Amino acid sequence: MQTEVFSQLFPLLSTANPQTLEWLINVAVEHQYPVGRAVLMEDAWGNAVYFLISGWVKVRRISGDDSITLAILGRGDFFGEMAILDESPRSTDVIALSPVKLFSISRERFIQVLFKDPQLHHRMLQLMVRRLRQINQRLQIRSCPPAVKLAHTLVSLGESYGQESSQGKEILNIAFQDLAEVAEISLEETSKIMQKLHEKGWITIDSANNIIALANWDKLVNLASKV
Repeated sequence: MQTEVFSQLFPLLSTANPQTLEWLINVAVEHQYPVGRAVLMEDAWGNAVYFLISGWVKVRRISGDDSITLAILGRGDFFGEMAILDESPRSTDVIALSPVKLFSISRERFIQVLFKDPQLHHRMLQLMVRRLRQINQRLQIRSCPPAVKLAHTLVSLGESYGQESSQGKEILNIAFQDLAEVAEISLEETSKIMQKLHEKGWITIDSANNIIALANWDKLVNLASKV
């Protein structure tokens, strides 16, 4: 992968200098995973940072035999960075929701490059602060109606990972159970709301191509903002 493409694909690396990008590409290890495969097990956190070249994953919290989806990540995002910094054990894993391709960079090499490139270091802090703000937003809407919470989840996914098409912003056709858990509403509520959004033409669900198109973006944004 060329350094320019690497930089454009990953916001974290957008300010890194060319030498840093070239070095990262040379030391990165490429991985591919099918749907349903564990990309990262709970006992492997802290070993590396992972960059999603293509595909979608979910981060799950594990508690005994139960699990709950905490987040859904798509192309251009990264994960594992906090674990390499605090070195604490994790009770979460990462599962492929679609065929996934990613790069991994070992903990030692990633920390090494953070010290060498102040711009990358600063950019990483910026994105970590943005994630904290997103968590705060989710906390603020906990008391909102289910439709607002689900619309907020869809809009967030569209803003972060949506691909523009003639049908609107396209995201993965994510299982309703995962959407429900991320939005912190029930599966029944999620099913009813998604059906209503589909009937109104605000979204279209293309099961054959595994896509949800956010067809009426303005309406969804307006609904999500009713906090």
